[in-house]
Amino acid sequence: MGSRQVTNWQGKHVTVAGLGVSGIPAAKVLHGLGALVTVVNDGDDERSRAQAAELEALGVTVRLGDGATLPEGTELIVTAPGWKPDKPLFTAAAEAGVPLWGDVELAWRLRGPDAAPWLAVTGTNGKTTTVQMLASILKAAGLRTAAVGNIGVSLLDAVLGDEEYDVLAVELSSYQLHWAPSLRAHSAAVLNLAPDHLDWHGSMEAYAADKGRIYEGNRVACVYNVADKATEDLVREADVEEGCRAIGFTLAAPAPSQLGVVDGILVDRAFVENRQKNAQELADVSDVNPPAPHNVANALAAAALARAFGVPPQAVREGLRAFRPDAHRIAHVADVDGVAYIDDSKATNTHAAEASLAAYESIVWVAGGLAKGATFDELVAKSAKRLRGAVLIGADRALIREALARHAPEVPVVDLDRTDTGAMLAAVQEAARLSEPGDTVLLAPACASMDMFTNYNKRGDAFAEAVRELGAASA
Repeated sequence: MGSRQVTNWQGKHVTVAGLGVSGIPAAKVLHGLGALVTVVNDGDDERSRAQAAELEALGVTVRLGDGATLPEGTELIVTAPGWKPDKPLFTAAAEAGVPLWGDVELAWRLRGPDAAPWLAVTGTNGKTTTVQMLASILKAAGLRTAAVGNIGVSLLDAVLGDEEYDVLAVELSSYQLHWAPSLRAHSAAVLNLAPDHLDWHGSMEAYAADKGRIYEGNRVACVYNVADKATEDLVREADVEEGCRAIGFTLAAPAPSQLGVVDGILVDRAFVENRQKNAQELADVSDVNPPAPHNVANALAAAALARAFGVPPQAVREGLRAFRPDAHRIAHVADVDGVAYIDDSKATNTHAAEASLAAYESIVWVAGGLAKGATFDELVAKSAKRLRGAVLIGADRALIREALARHAPEVPVVDLDRTDTGAMLAAVQEAARLSEPGDTVLLAPACASMDMFTNYNKRGDAFAEAVRELGAASA
């Protein structure tokens, strides 16, 4: 699989679907290889026209406002990952027998004969953090690596650039996996599975099946979450290379062929001699930043992939200690009057919010936004005993309010019916009023942000700014 599978691109008619962050690099790469590239794009706005002009200056054909028609002579389609499988363009391609790749598939096919193997990560939540932890561990082992894929460096740049890598830490979304049929990782992990993007995939079964593609053809290890049986089921269904092993990670004491936690220590009972009797210490829970349970699980998954690649135990500890999480992921903003304020704006779905709420004992919860079809009963029922109070913001806050009324009727709720720029400050002030010393005020919205903010980063920034104002006022 390492050698280039399509060696002669000269004159090959390739259609690239979508301009976006993956479409433009794909178009440029294919044009540079001598292909005759046509880019089709649904939109025809000012940004699209500027992007089209840049590509047309290189000699690429661009069709704006028509992403449905298959250009004449197309021999291959390379699609942006977000394009849904039921697009008319793809139906036309199937009828014409035209193969369909995503940008990840293209990168995989363009790898050179001695290309770096991929350690791949997917899951509903925790992908980016786990891949960054993995890259940090690999670097601590002295390996040339990068965190790539759905994060950081583009896969095409990593595969075709001048920099030489020993191994790549690759984040893959369910969309990317759907369009990557020949991808074969050295080892891969599915961190967890919860309903997400079902409007795109059509069903939970289809979503899980696309996640499970990451295990196909694995050589050394299929890493799964012991606490999430669906991930183990995907390993069972995968067609892997002879000798590839199923490796579990757990927050409990590990069984043989698992990594887990014993007395505050991360231990390996998978990649050791005589794993029936022996375990290898890798790191302390306190080496994980922050040491919230779901983040310790991320660290164990990263450690499992690194150990599958032969990384020594000391590098796991050093890599985890060196790792710094991205902003808005259970980030401690400040303590004000004995109350901790935590920004987990990245918790944009109920599964992520549940993990965040499980990390603290007594919480004033700031939640709400765009629910994207989610329901909140299970989340509230599981977290009710930890809630001191709740402050609700955003378009779909009524859904959370109703779930709280059903499953946590004694928890005081403030329903903020405002979307102006001062709304987050008001939310933080109300949360401060509900809290007592020793509590945690936690922004874990369980919802997307676009009803009030450009993205979850801006929402987290607004929360942090509001906390700083609160701190200044109480100083």
